[in-house]
Amino acid sequence: MRYLTIFCCLATLFSSEADLPAAERRPNILIFLADDLGYAESAWRNESDLPTPGIESIRRNGVCLTAGYVTAAYCSPSRAALMTGRYQSRFGYEKNPTGAANEDPDIGLPVSETTLATRLKDAGYRTALIGKWHLGGTARYHPQRRGFEDFFGFLHEGHYYVPPPFDGVTTMLRVKRLPDGQQGRVTIGSTTYTTHMRHAEPAYDANNPILRSSQPVEESEYLTDAITREARDFIDRASDQPFFLYVAYNAVHSPLQGADSYMEKFSHIDDIHRRIFAAMLANMDDSVAGILESLAQKNLEDDTLVIFLSDNGGPTRELTSSNAPFRGEKGDMYEGGIRVPFLMQWNDHLPANVEYNQAVSSVDLVPTILAAAGEQIRAEETDGVNLLPYLTDQRDGPPHEELFWRQRQKSALRIGDWKLVNNSRKQNEPKWELFNLSNDASETHDLAHREPERLRRMLERWNEIAAEMPEQ
Repeated sequence: MRYLTIFCCLATLFSSEADLPAAERRPNILIFLADDLGYAESAWRNESDLPTPGIESIRRNGVCLTAGYVTAAYCSPSRAALMTGRYQSRFGYEKNPTGAANEDPDIGLPVSETTLATRLKDAGYRTALIGKWHLGGTARYHPQRRGFEDFFGFLHEGHYYVPPPFDGVTTMLRVKRLPDGQQGRVTIGSTTYTTHMRHAEPAYDANNPILRSSQPVEESEYLTDAITREARDFIDRASDQPFFLYVAYNAVHSPLQGADSYMEKFSHIDDIHRRIFAAMLANMDDSVAGILESLAQKNLEDDTLVIFLSDNGGPTRELTSSNAPFRGEKGDMYEGGIRVPFLMQWNDHLPANVEYNQAVSSVDLVPTILAAAGEQIRAEETDGVNLLPYLTDQRDGPPHEELFWRQRQKSALRIGDWKLVNNSRKQNEPKWELFNLSNDASETHDLAHREPERLRRMLERWNEIAAEMPEQ
């Protein structure tokens, strides 16, 4: 009897959270992060010519945050804020490392910063990153040293979707000159070469292998599909425990490579540039749907907080990715560079098929997720707020009095409907503009000269916040 009692106590102690009553079970966390996806490029906006039913299902079953922002108009600093819940400027991470800079031992998400993955892992969650990291390419910054137990993906800013010679895909590559030395666009075999960006395609794969944990693997499957395969496998393995799964697709980031089966679906699009983009987006959308299907197969739909967003606005000239109705693109402090698709779904906890129009930020995800998981974060540790009471009408008013941006020489500040912008490319020559987003969301009417006192106050406030940050 004594041994039976001990056995029963141990069985209770080590029982799976899947066996707990629903009220006691902590939610799984699933973040989908698209790469370079423009604001208008999804059915959730009902403006795109490209159907995305997988992404649309998250909107239909959850909340569409129509004024959702990221903290930077480029990949790496935006991801740094997403992972920490803090403006990346607070810890001096405003640059966007590319190429060999990824292997600089001094470049990466500072180890002094605590990631969401670390917080959830310490709270008993299984954690996995599947896809793109781009927060340091050397050992000290490796995802598995930043809170992720499982990692499959790559460390730099981009990756080809299939290895050379690019079988099974249609490819478009940027070049400085065409093979005949001219400018323009030419198709040779299944590859189209274009000079419209006036620079060549980066060497994305150089010293940037696909890794499982820290070991290079030979991956022949189209990369979006491989990421999806690994994410679904993680759900199968971790479904009896609360988990945090961060699915960071490199789609629709360049290089432009569309799988043949998806290219056929969009044969009606004449422009090969747009057709490849459509194929890449549809492939990612089907992948999102597939991962959601894995949740359903494990009866985890009601136990999972699902979040979808993009890391920055779309680079329209590079990809055709549209940020309509907003001005600007990736790299800009106009709305088109920092306002992104932003969706949240949590069955029976968040409302379904509704829009939330107050301004929110990606820094809000850390405190929101931790609150959902029953964990705490001190106010001084984050620039974000817990969005749950706002999205469920338990709290009125805007979550933020103001939102701040600084990315090297470019800057912005939003207070209410007013937005201050410096989108100058010149370090020592700021050009401050002022817009009222309530009636000018496309930022076409600069009111700086008509509202000099408001301009002065907002610039003064921007400088006050910037003074809290380390120098660039």
